Amino acid sequence: MSGFWSLCHKEILRFWKVAVQTVAAPVLTALLYLVIFGHALEGRVQVYEGVRYTSFLVPGLVMMSLLQNAFANSSSSLIQSKITGNIVFVLLSPISYLEFFGAYVVASIVRGLVVGAGVLAVTVWFVDLRLHHPLWVLAFALLGAALLATLGLIAGVLSDKIDQLAAFQNFVVVPLTFLSGVFYSIHSLPPLWQGLSHANPFFYMVDGFRYGFFGVADFPPGASLAIVAGFLLAVSSLTLWLLKSGYKLRY
Repeated sequence: MSGFWSLCHKEILRFWKVAVQTVAAPVLTALLYLVIFGHALEGRVQVYEGVRYTSFLVPGLVMMSLLQNAFANSSSSLIQSKITGNIVFVLLSPISYLEFFGAYVVASIVRGLVVGAGVLAVTVWFVDLRLHHPLWVLAFALLGAALLATLGLIAGVLSDKIDQLAAFQNFVVVPLTFLSGVFYSIHSLPPLWQGLSHANPFFYMVDGFRYGFFGVADFPPGASLAIVAGFLLAVSSLTLWLLKSGYKLRY
């Protein structure tokens, strides 16, 4: 496992050495979302009984930041290694594709959790927030970060250029994140859009994560956790197959 730990350590140092860009910037962005949306909609929107809109908004912002940064970490690292050519040093080293997969995913989970914790630490000063079910929060945070880290690997493998990766992030990850219920409850949507929201795996991650704070959810949290775990298993299987085949990495 020495190869796994070495690669994992390298990937963690990669984002930590530029923490202003990789950690502080997304925390500031989330704080701006809270200030702008909270100021505009506070007192006009109430989703759960007895829960202020700003309080409702914070868990969604935390999860959104966590997911987007977990994806960005694995995808950007892999595409930069492919473009610069230093991916060859990882491929030539005695590291199995399982260790390769695990190191990138674990490092991305660490970045997602660090950013999520930073957003929570900054925004919690503005709201009254309590953890009703901390284990649910941790479970959805870990599974969500792992799922997006794995999707980031797929995007990095399939992309040949930065703009291809950016297209994947801008046209898939960002829309699915914004349409997952970060800023609203799906019960406020028309029936058609409620049904479409249930086809979005990001919805289950955000809704289940928010349940851990308020004890209220738009969908049963146990079912949400099972759906997220199923998506993670399917995406991980595809990623491992791509890495084992060497598609767009060795050939």
